[in-house]
Amino acid sequence: MPTRRTILTSLAGLAASAALVRPSFALDWPTRPVMLMVPFAAGGNTDGLARIAAQRLTEAFGQQFLVENRPGAGGALAAEAVLRAEPDGYTLFFSALPQIAIVPAMQRVKYDPVKDFMPVCNLASNPFVLLVHKDMPVKTIGEFIAHVKAQPGKIAYASAGAGSVGHLAMALFLKMAGLDMIHVGYKGNAPALADVLAGHVPAMFSNLADAIPHAQSGAIRILAVSGAKRATQLPDVPTVAESGFPTYKAQTWNGILARRGTPKEIVDKMAGELGRAVKEPKFAERLASFGTDPLGDGPDVFADTIKSDIALWAQAVEVAGVKQQ
Repeated sequence: MPTRRTILTSLAGLAASAALVRPSFALDWPTRPVMLMVPFAAGGNTDGLARIAAQRLTEAFGQQFLVENRPGAGGALAAEAVLRAEPDGYTLFFSALPQIAIVPAMQRVKYDPVKDFMPVCNLASNPFVLLVHKDMPVKTIGEFIAHVKAQPGKIAYASAGAGSVGHLAMALFLKMAGLDMIHVGYKGNAPALADVLAGHVPAMFSNLADAIPHAQSGAIRILAVSGAKRATQLPDVPTVAESGFPTYKAQTWNGILARRGTPKEIVDKMAGELGRAVKEPKFAERLASFGTDPLGDGPDVFADTIKSDIALWAQAVEVAGVKQQ
């Protein structure tokens, strides 16, 4: 019969073996295809950026990185699918800001955005722009504020729907500027922008990529950028912060997160590769074609971004009066 000392020695040996196996497993990763779970349907900004990242990682690691679109429940379905997978680096979450900082503040979800996920790489940020229909008699933020203040509660603005980044970005701005406008929500940015183009609604915060072609055609006028700095695509357009609201910043991002418990070696391998990629002009240009600013922020910086964004957008949800479901 084995003695207590023999049993303890055997257990210690097994533990030591396990400790050796995990780094080896992580260093060999990936040995089979990797899935990037995207919380939106194919064809949008997040999907496009995910495919750019997947192609680069496929080339770098010699295994297929595949995109699976899992829309629904504001992106919560994709997040939950990642949490049902093993924390082995083979099922990753290619998330946008709303799934981490907005959706959990608006509705009950089956995941904790901080405790359940590990930041890997914040690939790119996406500022929004405050735009108006060409017939609205304003050319600057100051003129916009004066025009709206003269007609409190009478001028409408469009958005991609209640709780969308565009809706909350406008709610924060109206709060800071002391303005009263009517919110008109749509099922997506495209139909909202279409109604602005048609002159049915005079203003909105739209994502940059959708707005630029219409600004170039003269159908709309872009007054300001919502990000912390001017957009490279619109160097002559000031930020909202430059226009009298120095603390204002509202932008979304797209990045990769892994399930909590994924080996750090795997996280660092991906983060390192994408961090190098965004410094290459051709890769950065592909990201910029989606109206984004290339970032390549690693796990620590990405974690700080998530922390500050959760606080910011919880405030925005409260300001907009969007009730938790």
